Amino acid sequence: NETQLRSEFINPYWEALGWDVTNKQGYALPYRDVKEEFPLKLGLTTKSPDYCFTIAGKPKFFLETKKPSVDIKHDIDPAYQLRRYGWSGKLSLSLLSDFEEMSVYDCRIKPKKTDKSSIARINYFTFRDYIDKWDEIESVFARESILRGSFDKYTESKKGKRGTTEVDSEFLKEIEKWREMLAKNIALRNPKLSVRELNFAVQKTIDRIIFLRMAEDRGIENYQQLYTICSAPNIYEKLVEIFRTADDKYNSGLFHFKDESGRTSDVDSLTPKLKIDDKTLKDILKNLYYPECPYEFSALPSEILGNVYEQFLGKVIRLTKSHQARIEEKPEVKKAGGVYYTPEYIVEYIVENTVGKLCDKKTPKKITELKILDPACGSGSFLIGAYKYLLDYHLKWYLNDKKKKGKIPKQPELSMAAKGKRKTYQQAVFQSHDGEWNLTTSEKKRILLNNIYGVDIDTQAVEVTKLSLLLKVLENENAESLKLTGMLFKERALPDLGHNIKCGNSLIGSDFYTGGDQLQMFDPEERYRINAFDWHDEFPEIFKADNPGFDAVIGNPPYLKIEHIIEADRNYYFTHSVTCIKRFDTFGLFIEKGHILLKDSGLFGMIVPSTLLNNLTFSKLRHYLISKSIIVEIVNLGGRIFQFVNNDTLILIFAKSINNKALTKVYDVKKYGAGIQAAKFTGDVDLNLSADPPHYSFEIRMPKCVADIFSKMKSSDFFLRDVCNCFQGFVTGGNQAYIVSKKVISEKKLEKEICKPAAFGRDISRYAPPDIDKYVIYLTRIDSITNFPRINKHLVPYKDVLKKKREVKLGRQPW
Repeated sequence: NETQLRSEFINPYWEALGWDVTNKQGYALPYRDVKEEFPLKLGLTTKSPDYCFTIAGKPKFFLETKKPSVDIKHDIDPAYQLRRYGWSGKLSLSLLSDFEEMSVYDCRIKPKKTDKSSIARINYFTFRDYIDKWDEIESVFARESILRGSFDKYTESKKGKRGTTEVDSEFLKEIEKWREMLAKNIALRNPKLSVRELNFAVQKTIDRIIFLRMAEDRGIENYQQLYTICSAPNIYEKLVEIFRTADDKYNSGLFHFKDESGRTSDVDSLTPKLKIDDKTLKDILKNLYYPECPYEFSALPSEILGNVYEQFLGKVIRLTKSHQARIEEKPEVKKAGGVYYTPEYIVEYIVENTVGKLCDKKTPKKITELKILDPACGSGSFLIGAYKYLLDYHLKWYLNDKKKKGKIPKQPELSMAAKGKRKTYQQAVFQSHDGEWNLTTSEKKRILLNNIYGVDIDTQAVEVTKLSLLLKVLENENAESLKLTGMLFKERALPDLGHNIKCGNSLIGSDFYTGGDQLQMFDPEERYRINAFDWHDEFPEIFKADNPGFDAVIGNPPYLKIEHIIEADRNYYFTHSVTCIKRFDTFGLFIEKGHILLKDSGLFGMIVPSTLLNNLTFSKLRHYLISKSIIVEIVNLGGRIFQFVNNDTLILIFAKSINNKALTKVYDVKKYGAGIQAAKFTGDVDLNLSADPPHYSFEIRMPKCVADIFSKMKSSDFFLRDVCNCFQGFVTGGNQAYIVSKKVISEKKLEKEICKPAAFGRDISRYAPPDIDKYVIYLTRIDSITNFPRINKHLVPYKDVLKKKREVKLGRQPW
């Protein structure tokens, strides 16, 4: 049988590959090499993957085992089951084995219930192959091989095959389809809804369905409760009843239909009265279950939701004059060139070097005082990362404390802001039926309410952040543990995050409306757009403290240039920011605001464009930073951190403190687009050496030997700026179309007066003049034929110039 197979064949096999399968080291569950899952019945046929192989707590691949009578090579169901788990868990590879046979599957290919067992299978072994092909197997799946990067190289070599797709991109398509279906139907059946009410109704309905479906697969809600209501008419009425039951159970702002003391979110009196056709809901709900649904929601990480929703929130529902719903990209997203989700490894690095430093060697009681903020939280990726770090830290600390004292530790007292006046000392950890120790629901709620704060201007983003955090609270929970929490402590399962995650414009306060009469000048829609936010009023407990402010400010702020900012907002920034000059970008404003919001000795960590280092626009900001903070670390990331974007970025970490002699640790990625994993330590740099007025440039590639020479040079009375001007060169907006060689000029017989010689950085050397081979076709205004120089119309017609410009944008080959 399967149990004998595991103990006598599977376990020794993987131990031979260097894995501590049976946990001989005695680690707690989160830190084990291999997590052996107990069978969990989900629906009619599915169950948890039997083994999850991890490195540093991160899953690398699943292994699903079957008894020897199963035909691994040809049976469809086992392969589909494994692929659903691997794909939902966003793993690149997973394995199916009864020891007699072993199949390796590429889990980046979306599984379908009709797939043959051979689909997505990239390798197959029988027990007769194990000795002859041991080197091949060991080079990929041995623990040491994974630590050396062989597994990642192997999976990368298999990437890009036809049909390969990530689970988040597919899930995004799915919920975008739901949004369109619901928006059109709700707009049709509820003609009095405003556009804002329509967006609220659609977003809430989707969030609630996702939450309840994930809770079902985690054993917290009754399985198929959403499916069964589709068998009779009036589906939405039944769905609302499920929502109301969830309100009683969870206490979350996600479900809030009645007035209660202490709740900050508004009562939802809108969605229970909606009319939604049965067909629309049936098409959504029935496809959420096995075998039609390719997702295994129990294996879907909470972090994936952030990625999906970040893209999802880039669009909004509009209403036509005839009250028909249309889905459009938000104007600010269009101006910024799209929505770019921060990679998880960037989030982890910033969290470890801010939150991690603040937590180091502290007790849970001391950590209670820490306040962590993301002032532009979006879908909540940084807050999820910070919360996850705190959960792992607390569990490890409590287990060590239990080992020392021999008794179950109690959680610290809730902060006054989180609990009101109630005192509570509850168990911090509990032992589950399988013998593993976990944080109690009460402790996870306490940490969330005490430590995590976020603000975003987008109401939908705020709700998504709350949803992501609430799903994180429910990880490793089941119906039994939640019921126990309610019985012992008379608590509902989830916290109301209205005090912690708030909607507002982090950069604009109520002083935007100077005087009472000024407020009347703005109509309700304009006030809704501005969404002024007063930090001291919204978080009084944080700014009334002896050392006011947050301990950590983290995130990925919006990058929005001056030309994309409304004039009224621009004027406010110029008059209320000490660093805002010239052609500024909002990320610089968030750096300044982050510094202001930090308490003394607090830590700041964000990923921002590399233009911060030497662009003239940020000269005041650089002076501000070196005079009012210690820049602890700069990680120069290069480009291609964000998909489809080559914007050079860096990680900036500083402490709100003053020490003019402090050095900055600099890490540099030598290979463009290599990511943070390839960043190498290049040395400790004194930024004050290069940060001279008026530009205060940060030279991060200056070793001490060069810095000494540079310091000596600065003592001179003569500077390059005394004899020349330095500024940014010509920017075409499409080099492939407008930069040509001498040969092209000759062949095309272009008029010489429009071809200007161009020297690039690579053409400039120390001791020789540049060898000019490239020319710029200098068109002063491409948008007006009357304003640009005459071109020989027989050779380069105006319409062809525009056509070539368009082709460059589309990625086609120009001239």
